[in-house]
Amino acid sequence: MKRDDFVFSIGYQGDTALIDSRTARHYSKLSAAQLSEQGLFRAAFRMALYDDDRDSMKLVVDAYNRVSGAHLEGIDDMKRLLGVFSVPEGVTKVSRI
Repeated sequence: MKRDDFVFSIGYQGDTALIDSRTARHYSKLSAAQLSEQGLFRAAFRMALYDDDRDSMKLVVDAYNRVSGAHLEGIDDMKRLLGVFSVPEGVTKVSRI
C-alpha cells in the first residue's frame, strides 16, 4: 500500500482501501507536523505510523492533547483512539471517493 493511500484512507472493503481523494489532493504534500497543525490528526498519525517515526507519532499525540484537552499518555493510547494499529496487509486495490 502506498504511503498517501494509507494516510488518507477512510476505511476498507475487503482488499480495497477507500481513499478520501479531496483531502489527499489538498494535503498530500504536508508533513505529519503540518497535518497536525491543520487538525488532521488521524492523517498525521497514519503518516508517522507508516514511516515508523516514533518522534512524529509523539508529536501528534502531544498536539492532539493540547487541542482537545485530552490526556492520552502515549502512542498506544492514540492507536486505540483512532483504531489504527499498523499498515494493513493484503490491500491490493484502491478506490478514490
